Order: sequence, then C-alpha cells, then structure tokens
Amino acid sequence: MLTGKTAIVTGGSRGIGGAIALKFASLGANIAVIYAGNAQAAEETCEKCREYGVKAAAYQCDVSSFEETKTTVAAVKTDFGGIHILVNNAGITKDGLLAMMKEEAFDAVLDTNLKGAFNMTRHCTPMFLRAKEGCIINISSVSGLMGNAGQCNYAASKAGLIGLTKSVAKELAPKGIRCNAIAPGFIRTDMTGTQENNPLLTMIPLGRMGEAVEVAEAAAYLATAKYVTGETLRVDGGIAM
Repeated sequence: MLTGKTAIVTGGSRGIGGAIALKFASLGANIAVIYAGNAQAAEETCEKCREYGVKAAAYQCDVSSFEETKTTVAAVKTDFGGIHILVNNAGITKDGLLAMMKEEAFDAVLDTNLKGAFNMTRHCTPMFLRAKEGCIINISSVSGLMGNAGQCNYAASKAGLIGLTKSVAKELAPKGIRCNAIAPGFIRTDMTGTQENNPLLTMIPLGRMGEAVEVAEAAAYLATAKYVTGETLRVDGGIAM
C-alpha cells in the first residue's frame, strides 16, 4: 500500500502514465499528474484518482526545461507537503530513418525522454535525500534494449534512461533511495495505436500487445519492492528475451 505517499507521474494524463496514476491512487497514493498540453485529459485522470479518496492535481510542464521542472516540483511540494515517488514517463516519438532524420527530431526526443527524466530526478532528489527515502521509476522501452529501425532517436533516449537508472541507483542507494526502470514492449496506447497488423507482433512469444494496466502493475511492484534497485523490468510479452 502507498497510503500517505505522494507520487509525481510525468506524462500522466493518459496511456501508460494515466494507468500508473490510477493504480497508485488505488493503493492510497496522492497523485500529481504532469502533462504537456492536454489539460482536459489530465483533469479527467485526476478526477478518476480522486474516486479512490486521494488528493490529485494536474500541473502543466515542459519536462525538457530545467527551470520549468524546478518550478513544478516546488509547486507539488508546496501543495502536497512532500514527494515520495517519481515516475518519469513523459515521452514523445519523431520516427524516421537515420539517413533522413532532421537534427531537430533527434534533439526533441532526447530532450523530452532523457533530459526530462534527468530534470525531474534532479529536482526531486534533494527532498528524497532529506527524507532518506524515495522511489524513482523510469519508463524506458524494449527499443532501448534491442534497437528499432526508424527509431534511432527514441531507442537512444530509452537506452540512455537505463544507464541513468543504474547510475542514479548506485549514487542514491546509500541514502535509502531506489531507482528502477520498466521496459515496456508493444503496449496499446494512443501513441502506438492498435498495431494489429504490425509484423513485429509475430515476434512476441505471448502473441499479443500489452495493456497499459500491465505496465502499471509492474510500477506498483517497484514502488513497494524495498530491496530492488538498479533493475530494468521488461513488460513485453517476451519479445526482448
């Protein structure tokens, strides 16, 4: 149970982030939903979280901005009285073959997916250090483990998250702070679509796409697994075995 804890979930308005927010709320955590642009979806997620009797609020923030994330983390701390769990889920894709990819497409994906996680972790860490407890969960991808043609920017950002996870875990473990990653495979979300005709589905041993709630269940485990840190937990139907 996460009763009395406060969790920040970036990219928390829908998809995997929304599912994690709802799962944590069902376990008693108060939820700060960080969103980029869809205020209505963020508020709808907050309303669903409140149905569990917890506090929930939405904050618009560009996670790629060091200053915006600093301001947002400070606001969450003021509104909730503290932060105990950080889920770095915010992510974008700008797919394209390497030979034709524009610099802006590479930079934008790295800035949101990887630097955004650094920014949020950097600003939450002082609170974790003072409390001598904290849990960081980075949402990576099997693309970061396997690579994926047409996604050199996305795969690089997700592989970078795994390296970030391990380094942060080693730095902060002596202070009782844990940092883990989840590497989802093909998960049914607004970003991925149904993907029912994707030939890569035949490579999944379990033979189907995953659901966002299945990633949320893994996040709930990591949020409560007191002796697990530096781990990358695949939720991928076996595709990256």
